[in-house]
Amino acid sequence: MNEISDPMKPDGRVNPIDTDYRVGQDNIVVQLGPLGLDIHNRVFAISSLAVIAFVLLTLMFQTAAEPMFSAMRGWLTSKLDWFFIAAGNIFVLVCLGLAISPLGKVRLGGTEAKPDYSYLGWFSMLFAAGMGIGLMFYGVSEPLSHFGSAMGGTALENGVRTDWAPLGAAAGDADASRRLAMAATIYHWGLHPWAIYAILALGLALFSFNKGLPLTIRSVFYPLLGERIWGWPGHVIDILAVLATMFGLATSLGLGASQAAAGLNHLFGVPLGETTQIVLVIGITAIALISVLAGLDAGVKRLSEINMVLAILLLVFVIAVGPTIAILSGFFDNLGAYLQYLPALANPVGRDDANFSQGWTAFYWAWWISWSPFVGMFIARVSRGRTVREFIVSVLIVPSLACVLWMTVFGSTAILQLVNDGFQAVAGADLPLQLFLMLEVLPLAQITSFLAIVLVVVFFVTSSDSGSLVIDVISAGGKIDAPTPQRVFWCVFEGLVAIALILGGGLVALQAMAVSTGFPFAVVLLVATVSVIKGLATEPRA
Repeated sequence: MNEISDPMKPDGRVNPIDTDYRVGQDNIVVQLGPLGLDIHNRVFAISSLAVIAFVLLTLMFQTAAEPMFSAMRGWLTSKLDWFFIAAGNIFVLVCLGLAISPLGKVRLGGTEAKPDYSYLGWFSMLFAAGMGIGLMFYGVSEPLSHFGSAMGGTALENGVRTDWAPLGAAAGDADASRRLAMAATIYHWGLHPWAIYAILALGLALFSFNKGLPLTIRSVFYPLLGERIWGWPGHVIDILAVLATMFGLATSLGLGASQAAAGLNHLFGVPLGETTQIVLVIGITAIALISVLAGLDAGVKRLSEINMVLAILLLVFVIAVGPTIAILSGFFDNLGAYLQYLPALANPVGRDDANFSQGWTAFYWAWWISWSPFVGMFIARVSRGRTVREFIVSVLIVPSLACVLWMTVFGSTAILQLVNDGFQAVAGADLPLQLFLMLEVLPLAQITSFLAIVLVVVFFVTSSDSGSLVIDVISAGGKIDAPTPQRVFWCVFEGLVAIALILGGGLVALQAMAVSTGFPFAVVLLVATVSVIKGLATEPRA
């Protein structure tokens, strides 16, 4: 890592925005003995009170919460699926357009800025924070679900058994069904989600490192709103970002807890159920607090690199002892299938596969969008010194290829176990358990299953730690060095929100809140896209 005295100070030529606003000018600073607070009075107050009220009401009315969350998720995904799919397409096209345009020569942090982190450290942090728990949870279960539906059978739609087929059935043709299943899976983990992250991350990095504005979501909107971003329009944007991040994270933490509980039950007979999941959330949140206190470099960076090593070890092991030739050849075949089916998968209108486009794609896009303030700000924090072209290629293409490889290794292995070996147990199991049943067929199953649990836990910790950092920066008016107790507050409440959602409806509740906060923030993100382009157009190019 390069040592720099002020990470917000540009190196070389930039075109800063002239504003009288100063970071923290609207903050309330309180010193309570050894503890201190430095919070944006409106954003912190409204966001924290809304989160506290949600936790209390959900815990008080658990019986009424579950049907409410189920109805909320069903309405949003059925009525707005076209909107989410179209928005995802826009983000991809804008990113690719920026990468090949002259604007790709703009350097984040100034024309002479140097990267703060090596490629290895950079990739490790953005990958661990971006999708870790989701890849562990859906790496086996989603390809199997789509494969079952493409074969014309019964599939699992995010935990609910249903009969449907994306893009029409390929009943009886196992190879065609496998290609369709892998294409549908990669669509949800490839270019589109990383484009969502990249747009907001690029805007945050540009307006903070080049334009001299606070590292907070409202700054991205300066070309459109001007000085009004320091008033209520900006407050509303930042409050929506805090709530979207909180509930997007809670969805991932809930998934991680359910999968870790399934693994512990499979290996050690630990009882399944809400109690185990809640104990896991509490325990892992406690570990995340230790990481919070350790700081970005000693905490998140170190854990991310450890997790990357463990993930690569598990990946290489499955390739080596699984159907190696089929996996290696399947990578290119699956990538080709993804590109072949991409136009149909990304079509926002006239769809006949409602359960796929609504039950899977609309939920995923809302989930990624709700995660975008968290992942976007985190990527922005560690991307100073990169050109826009380098940034987009690295954030969009490299992780997408890594996701294709991950899904190919785990998903194809599970499908081949089902087709070639008749291993029905993995296809019929609940989603959180399917990864462990797939590993059970391979050598050293006890060791690899335990490693998978460790991976889920560490991904859980890095997500919670990184999320609390991002929420704290937003609720502190863009201060990147706010007092640590504030991050502790947000880290604790991330765990509490996850617990409340587990008790208030489980997986359906988790998904419902991700979708409900993802929709308004999708509108915010579409407007931000215009602002990012306007901001880049005024910058000198390296």
